[in-house]
Amino acid sequence: MTMNQTDEPTSRKPLRLWPGVTAALLLILVRFVLPVAAPQAQLFGVDAQLVAVIGGLVGGVAVVAWWLFFSRAPWSERLSAIGLMIVAIVATRPLTHISIQNGMMGLMFLIYAVPTTLSLAFVGWAVVSRRLSEGPRRVALVVAILIGCGVWTLARTNGILGGVADLEWRWTPTAEEVLLAQESGADLQPVAPSAAPAEVKRETAATVAEPAKVEPAAPVETERPVGSATSEAAPGRVEGLAMSERRLARVEWPGFRGPERDGVVRGVRITTDWSASAPDEIWRRPIGPGWSSFAVSGDLLYTQEQRGDDEIVASYRVSTGEPVWRHRDAVRFWESNGGAGPRGTPSVSNGRVYTVGATGILNALDARNGAVLWSRNAATDTNKTVPDWGIASSPLVFDDVVIVAVAGQLAAYDSATGAQRWLGEPGGGGYSSPHLATIDGVPQVLLLREGARSAWRRPTAPCCGITRRGSRPSASCSRRWSRATS
Repeated sequence: MTMNQTDEPTSRKPLRLWPGVTAALLLILVRFVLPVAAPQAQLFGVDAQLVAVIGGLVGGVAVVAWWLFFSRAPWSERLSAIGLMIVAIVATRPLTHISIQNGMMGLMFLIYAVPTTLSLAFVGWAVVSRRLSEGPRRVALVVAILIGCGVWTLARTNGILGGVADLEWRWTPTAEEVLLAQESGADLQPVAPSAAPAEVKRETAATVAEPAKVEPAAPVETERPVGSATSEAAPGRVEGLAMSERRLARVEWPGFRGPERDGVVRGVRITTDWSASAPDEIWRRPIGPGWSSFAVSGDLLYTQEQRGDDEIVASYRVSTGEPVWRHRDAVRFWESNGGAGPRGTPSVSNGRVYTVGATGILNALDARNGAVLWSRNAATDTNKTVPDWGIASSPLVFDDVVIVAVAGQLAAYDSATGAQRWLGEPGGGGYSSPHLATIDGVPQVLLLREGARSAWRRPTAPCCGITRRGSRPSASCSRRWSRATS
């Protein structure tokens, strides 16, 4: 018996494309169409933007499952394609912008970026190359995977909002860079700076790498226009005119979330149907990045912002938006999710502005002109490293002390001199601000922190609460039962 031999390869089964194409179309629908068509929609209580992100990840997993189990490709091709994807992902990540690398706690590239683009590029390759010969088909596979991963080397994120990245082309200037380019320092007259706050402690390379960095605090400055008077107590530069004592005595909004720190404006009624009666815009002014809100006293408002390598405390006129003065600390904090800048809000009390920067610099400034009254580094005082998302506490002024929270620990200072009064018990980390409450007739300071549990107990030190003895806060808590966290 003889057998006929042929040099023609055994015919391969055609790819089963429809499951992969279906997964890709659903991915496009959920990831890209849904957020545009129904941005306010919710699915099982989850916002459309977040559904889109989850849909992109699920779609990517579905494409991989199709390729491995339902595509009918040779097993050698299935496994080699998955291996090539893994190699491309590992090789591409270091080439992406630092904001992509560190975003979403270092997982942005893996769970937010690559699943969508790589899945779509891979399905596109499978459809387009199905009739190509083996060599061109493999080359096309490599190109498709490199495109699916490499496109993210062209992007950066300005931060995360509602679980969604604010993406830009990598080469476009940031809003901060545009603001700095528009600034002119020609009208500022430098004077000798005051002493520097204590050195800032650093935590992780991810937090302090360029541009994600926490720099040691340098000499502070305040600014005012050429020709204006400078305060002897505040060497530096100041911008604008000082307010009168009478006008500064009126504090409409003293700081974080208002007079009671509850976000309520009392004694005022406004029209809430803006479709029928929209408010008129009086003025608009760009400022540097940060998470600070505003404190308002008379015709002055106060906020915190970042401008280049300087962390800024700034005052503007409520009536016109005109800059009044700026105080600068030569320090910069940045991380991928929240971007650059301070996290806290100024507090105004007795003609002083108290601020906490993202690296722990605590300043007491003259509300009239930004003069430095005193400055401390609360992170150094509490022996705390700067946490991943920065120090986010807004100062609480209580009688003659100013109280701040540093990564879950309270610290109190004399409001007039900056002398340290007491330190709370160290504990789990946190980004909360201290809150004043009267419980069972006892004024106390409450703080939310990581791993805390609420309990009625009798503290022996002002760990998370302080009480009043006579007219001053005591250094140890009352003998009465008090609400605290631990």
